Amino acid sequence: MSYSGTTLSVEERLLASGKKLFATKGFENTTTSAIARDAGTSESQLVKYFGSKEGLLLKIFDIGWAKLAFVYTAASVSTTPLESLRVIFELLVKMLTEDRELRDLMLFEGRRLRSKGPDFILTEGLHRMYDEVTKLVAALLKGSELEKKLRPRAIASGFIGMLESMLRDQAISERKTGQPDPTPDEIRSMFQIFAASLRERAKENPAG
Repeated sequence: MSYSGTTLSVEERLLASGKKLFATKGFENTTTSAIARDAGTSESQLVKYFGSKEGLLLKIFDIGWAKLAFVYTAASVSTTPLESLRVIFELLVKMLTEDRELRDLMLFEGRRLRSKGPDFILTEGLHRMYDEVTKLVAALLKGSELEKKLRPRAIASGFIGMLESMLRDQAISERKTGQPDPTPDEIRSMFQIFAASLRERAKENPAG
């Protein structure tokens, strides 16, 4: 990547190069020297700004989730919990389809990043998405028969898992064929099927 004539700072160049290389080559296969070389700077600068390769990836994720945070604001003005879920789903699909590097990082590298111990590091953005979706599912199912059978967190996990799986298949297809499979429209259609089923079950109540 050439940064000649740009006004990007060293930190911004490292972020851009790290994002590109992590997404295309994978976290484990990308060295700090390769990132620094691509960014036109030194490894010492990477350490100065991010501490390590792991610190750089976490910062990329933090920035990515910050850009996606507006979806919760957009969803908050919806009139029903189901509509809020639809808004979150639609906007996440749109943003991650447009920013393929961020999509691929979140899908393929996000849960591989480890600390010095055995536990995976999950970013705050991912925790927030689970919390927001869980809250909306709880509101949707309040007083229904389904509320007795499934915890909102379990349904949220299914909702997010479906999105992750379809986006991952889409990314794999793009790498192999250059075409997204499933398409964004097919992903939206799957949400509509999921939502229709959830809506019908939410209409059921213990007295019924």
